[in-house]
Amino acid sequence: MTDIAEIEDLVATVQHSQQNELAEEFIGLFRADAIWTTAHGKRLTGRDEIAAFTRQVLPGATKESTATYEVAHVLFIRPDVAAVKIRQRPVKPDGTVIPDQNEGSPLYVLSKEDGLWKIAAGQNTIVL
Repeated sequence: MTDIAEIEDLVATVQHSQQNELAEEFIGLFRADAIWTTAHGKRLTGRDEIAAFTRQVLPGATKESTATYEVAHVLFIRPDVAAVKIRQRPVKPDGTVIPDQNEGSPLYVLSKEDGLWKIAAGQNTIVL
């Protein structure tokens, strides 16, 4: 499998974990020392802090809406480090696009750890 395909799989796992409220699956995508900033600007440092926040907010989060995640661009900074732009589209639980909600434009910095891509840093930004 190519690095691009592996990165697309990671992003598909982000979508799967979010849409199905699978906190542990989502948490497993991060390096232990990762940093993450939510769409509302909350900074989380380290997998433990990301995990605590995720376990608190993810259950019940998809009752009215969720999102799709699509790789929009990949920049390989080095062979084992990539900056990945995501197109995040709000959808209803049945997959119908929600036209009156802003899209997200996350940026993930991924690093290859023991042959697997992991999220080292992420910034989830709302597109106004």
